[in-house]
Amino acid sequence: MDNSEHSTIQGIAPPYLKKGDKVAITCPAKKLPNPMTDAIDLLQSWGLEVILGETLNLSFHQFAGDDDQRAQDLQRFIDDNSIKVIIAARGGYGTIRMIDKVDFSRLAQNPKWLVGFSDITLLHNHLYTNFNIQSIHGQMPVNIPDASAKSLESLRKALFGEEISYEFNSHALNNSGEAEGVLVGGNLSLLAAVAGSVSDLDYSNKILFIEDVGEYLYAIDRMIRMLDRAGKLKSLAGLIVGGFTGIKDNDIPFGQTVEQIVMDVVKKYDYPVCFDFPAGHIPDNRSIILGRKVSLSVQHHQVMLNYL
Repeated sequence: MDNSEHSTIQGIAPPYLKKGDKVAITCPAKKLPNPMTDAIDLLQSWGLEVILGETLNLSFHQFAGDDDQRAQDLQRFIDDNSIKVIIAARGGYGTIRMIDKVDFSRLAQNPKWLVGFSDITLLHNHLYTNFNIQSIHGQMPVNIPDASAKSLESLRKALFGEEISYEFNSHALNNSGEAEGVLVGGNLSLLAAVAGSVSDLDYSNKILFIEDVGEYLYAIDRMIRMLDRAGKLKSLAGLIVGGFTGIKDNDIPFGQTVEQIVMDVVKKYDYPVCFDFPAGHIPDNRSIILGRKVSLSVQHHQVMLNYL
C-alpha cells in the first residue's frame, strides 16, 4: 500500500482483553525507582494475570538493564502468544537505544496491545508505521500511585474494548473546526527524535497529538518549527495539544507560552487546534488509542473527541 492510502486507513485493533488474560510489564527504558505493587494490584483487580519482566529488577547506569537485556525482555513478550498486552513500566530515556534489536514481525501475525507514553512514543509510532497496529497512549505502572481514578478507568475501558470519548472546555487560543482522521503522535521530543527514521510517521490527514515534560520553551519552539519545516504540520487534519508540564525558561525569558509557540507556527493552517487535552505527564492522563480514526470537534465553548 502506498503512503497516501496508508494515511487514511486506521490501524489493526489487537484483541480486547477478557478476565483471566495475561498482561506483561517490561522496562524498555529507565530503571524503576520502586516495586510495581500498586500496578499489580490494579491489574489483578481487573481480573488479569500479571507477568513481570526481568528488567523490572535490572539496573545498568540509568537504564533497566543494558540495551540487549531490555530488548530481550520485550522480545520475550512479543513472541509469547499467551501474553495479550505489553505494558511499559515507565518511560524516561532508552527505548531508542534498543528498538532496532527487537524483531516486531510476530505482532503482524499476532497483534497485541502495547501501553505506555513519553519515551514509549517511539514504540507506538514504530508499530503503526511498520505494522499498522493500534496501541494505547496511557498511564504506566510507575505513575499509578499518583494517577487520577478517571485516567485509570479510561485505561481499563481501552483495554477491554469499552467506548471512550472525551469532552472538555475550550482554551482561549483554540482554533475552532471539525476534523476526522487517524490519531497519531505522543511525546514531542520523541517525534522529533525519530524524524527521518524507520519509526517516523506519515502525518498526512492525521490528527496529531503532542505532549512533553521538562523541556525549555526555546526547545519546544525549535521542535515545532522543525516538524513544520519538514512539512509534517501543513497536511494535518487537526492538532491536539496535551500536557506540557515542568516547562523551563532561560534567564532572559523566551516571551511566549507553549500555546503561543504552537499557534504562532500553525495559525497559517485552517485545521482545528485544541489545547489542554487531558493526556501527558499529568495525574489525569486519559488513555487515547493511537492508530484509530477519531472525530475532533473544537467549538467556542467545548472540545469533543470521539472514536469512529
